[in-house]
Amino acid sequence: MGCFPLILTFVLGTGIGYAIDGRAGALWGAGIGLLVGIVSGVALMNMMRRRH
Repeated sequence: MGCFPLILTFVLGTGIGYAIDGRAGALWGAGIGLLVGIVSGVALMNMMRRRH
């Protein structure tokens, strides 16, 4: 479950970036999606740890 945001945002970022600016946009979108996925995954793990 912790990896799901990473995979989802990476693919979405790549698709959105490609739609906006072609290959260069896909590269930027993938990078931004990867960063957002890592941050949201860490946030999810922290929320799960605090509950127990």
